[in-house]
Amino acid sequence: MGKPTFGIGIIGCGNISNQYFEGLAKFPFLKVVGVADLDPARAAAKAKERGVKAFTTVELLADPGIGLVINLTVPKAHAAVNLAILKAGKHAYTEKPFTLSLAEGRKVLKLAKSSGLRVGCAPDTFLGGGIQTARGLIDSGAIGDPVAGVANMAGHGPEGWHPDPGFFYQAGGGPMLDMGPYYLTALVNLLGPVRRVTGSTRISFEERVVGSEPKKGQRIKVEVPTHVAGVYDFASGAVVSVMMSFDVWAHTLPIIEIYGKAGSLRVPDPNMFGGAVELRLAGEKQWRTIPLTHSDQVRRGVGVADMVSAIANDRPHRASGELAYHVLESMLAVQLASEQESPVQVKSTVLRPTPLFPGLPLGEIGD
Repeated sequence: MGKPTFGIGIIGCGNISNQYFEGLAKFPFLKVVGVADLDPARAAAKAKERGVKAFTTVELLADPGIGLVINLTVPKAHAAVNLAILKAGKHAYTEKPFTLSLAEGRKVLKLAKSSGLRVGCAPDTFLGGGIQTARGLIDSGAIGDPVAGVANMAGHGPEGWHPDPGFFYQAGGGPMLDMGPYYLTALVNLLGPVRRVTGSTRISFEERVVGSEPKKGQRIKVEVPTHVAGVYDFASGAVVSVMMSFDVWAHTLPIIEIYGKAGSLRVPDPNMFGGAVELRLAGEKQWRTIPLTHSDQVRRGVGVADMVSAIANDRPHRASGELAYHVLESMLAVQLASEQESPVQVKSTVLRPTPLFPGLPLGEIGD
């Protein structure tokens, strides 16, 4: 007999909601009951498209058939909406970043703990076949003790393609808070918690010009650093150079590489669930592609499925609020280090999420 279905609500009906609908559908024990949005027309259209109910936010939070709410609002609303979800007595799972400040993050975690509720946060891409396979190689000692690494995300910003890119350059935006959660979450999953951060940041272009419709030609004032270069010291001893940039036209940088005492590991794009995992040991002349040990067909929402399974089995969930808070502190630390021109000690810590069991059929989590 299969697991009983668990009711899910979604607040925020932007483009990312489609990815959640498709990802959640892979798990038969999850059922999206309905959606809400600040724009009632958008909620109604999404509900009709997906065959679910359109709610106001108040109605959705009051519905007894919904046990967990996914928060897909804009970053500046994450904390307020997470708190409202928890106050309504429901578990909360939010898109990244967790919150925009550490004070907000602590408030959310405190309320969840005192209410006996769970809070989770994207990204859950580290639960895909690519990162899980890389994790298994590190845990098995394939490259020996990790000593160093690099992580790079470099492009020229989203204003050329995004229909409304202004928020990327306002408080809560920038390449680190936008893309850093994927990279830092992957690194913490692979190497453990961050201990210390130093680095430099800058704003390279004071204005950006929108190149896509419907706001083509409009100018955006840049308020946040658009080039972030950090050095991350992990508690395990590994030292990783991290670059997040909206200021690069072209490059040949690796995405993520981990260097161990016995070899090197190429880790695929942490914004994806699959990708090639490559290994080259000491003395070898070529990289070898390693077969994936886990499914690369999971999508956004696998973290929600794991969270629901964890609630049912009374175990920690992997894409947790504590992990997201540690990643948030580690991301904010590099700008603080740049401003004060000295390293920043990361006060929070977190256990590495437990690896998924290899070989699980699509639609199952395993416990």
